[in-house]
Amino acid sequence: MKLLHLTLATASALLLSACGSQPDTAQVQIKVSDLSAGVYAVSSGDAANPVEGKYYAAADGSRLLVLNDGGQKAASLYQRAGNGAWRMTPAPASDTSLELASSNAISASVASISTLARSYTLRLANGEAASFSINSNGDIVAGSSSCKLTGKLSSSTLPNTLKASLSSNACGDLPAQSDGYLVLDGDYAPASFRLLTSAGNSLLDLWAYAE
Repeated sequence: MKLLHLTLATASALLLSACGSQPDTAQVQIKVSDLSAGVYAVSSGDAANPVEGKYYAAADGSRLLVLNDGGQKAASLYQRAGNGAWRMTPAPASDTSLELASSNAISASVASISTLARSYTLRLANGEAASFSINSNGDIVAGSSSCKLTGKLSSSTLPNTLKASLSSNACGDLPAQSDGYLVLDGDYAPASFRLLTSAGNSLLDLWAYAE
């Protein structure tokens, strides 16, 4: 009987511990207008105060949506892997449903690592420049700047994108590690591409220029 009481007590303690490890509130639900495979220039909100962005959709159900602020910097990032649940960075405090006000299809293609192999520079929020290069294997190699940006690129099912994993050292307020996408878009010229990554609840938007 004592053994039974001990077993029940242990099980109860484990159950309480497991419950305590869960968030205080249920996971929020995120819904976004679903567009067919392709790339789109989109907007949300009303006509008097639209929020513009780009929407990347893959045939496997994966989606990437970036909405910009007035300075053309990323304000929010929505992502979906396959036909899984949407997630948003920064994370919303409550259920979110985003209906797109407009969507116009634009040029879509499969991004190639080999075409990006060269040296680049990007500007950090503190005004410092960071130099790096991309080689034919998709390695991001730090340059001579004090900010050391390294990482890896890999193929993506989303058009106009590559998956990107970044590491940084002495790069101002950049996190040590972040993951997301390298995004190609003719509208970004003279920038060569845009790095849209996240670390926890922080969103990074880095524009790279060819040297």
